[in-house]
Amino acid sequence: MKILHIGKQGNLERYLPKDSALLNMALVDLPIDQPAETYLKDGADADFIVVDAIAPVPGELIRKMPNLKLIHSEGVAFNQIDLKAAADCGVYVCNAKGMNAAAVAEQAVLLMVGMLRNAIQGDAAVRAGRQIEVKGGYIARGDLLELSDCAVGLIGYGDIAQATARLLRAYGVSKIYYNKRRRLSEAEEQAQGVCYAPVKTLLQKSDIVSLHLPVNAGTVHFADQAFFDAMRPGSYFVNTARGELVDDQALIEALETGKLAMAGLDTLDDEPVGADHPLLNQSEAVEKKIIFSPHIGGITRKSFFRSYRMIDEAVCAVCAGRRPEHVVNGR
Repeated sequence: MKILHIGKQGNLERYLPKDSALLNMALVDLPIDQPAETYLKDGADADFIVVDAIAPVPGELIRKMPNLKLIHSEGVAFNQIDLKAAADCGVYVCNAKGMNAAAVAEQAVLLMVGMLRNAIQGDAAVRAGRQIEVKGGYIARGDLLELSDCAVGLIGYGDIAQATARLLRAYGVSKIYYNKRRRLSEAEEQAQGVCYAPVKTLLQKSDIVSLHLPVNAGTVHFADQAFFDAMRPGSYFVNTARGELVDDQALIEALETGKLAMAGLDTLDDEPVGADHPLLNQSEAVEKKIIFSPHIGGITRKSFFRSYRMIDEAVCAVCAGRRPEHVVNGR
């Protein structure tokens, strides 16, 4: 058996369980963004592809690998894999569903608290010798919020959003709104401490809105001008999902006008992000209203160990003639 790995080289040795049978399989370990011919040179006869969540796996590659049985994303995303070509060739495509839920939820809450406490500007103020000035301003205005002061809206309610809701409850947040295509049962809502709301209602009721949607044809620029116009004045926006969900110009306008107090962004459109990205070239007033993190929400060490445990189980299932879990291409 042979594995073609497309991603950060050495990941299989780093993250697979030490007793995994996969470690005894032949391995072709190559970086992302190579032409199909490069992968086919040594990997055309591979039985399995393990691939970085953002790396493309085109039909051209899939159709030229006659032994291929399974393509497994290292992460949750799989939109760069040609699902139809895989299904036509009888190849399972799986993702590591839920592998990074706890990690991304932590990142979402980190950005929420970081905005409410204006952590970046607070750090800069202390370094500039303005600690007491800034502290005194908060005392005089009485406007420093706790997370439990806020109603939080979660748009998309999969594994990550549900993990975020659990953390929010631990912070004492009592008003958590959610939106998803299929509403939970009343018993599930009560158990999870959440309340369903249509998107517009959620935007109007929430002090903090957090995106947890996948990217597809219907969600690109989901957060557009109408979206931000519907939010509460002075509210906060978090995106730990995908940068393509946000219309950057609409976000900039919402920050400029004060419609948004701040935005916390773990991901931007058009990654890898260059110095010329529009969100990085704004006035000082707008720049102070954004907290960036370098798309690290889902790449904790523990997340990768969870992912590779799923990959190990899926490959073993296919080798034993069983259908693996988390199949995303209808095989």
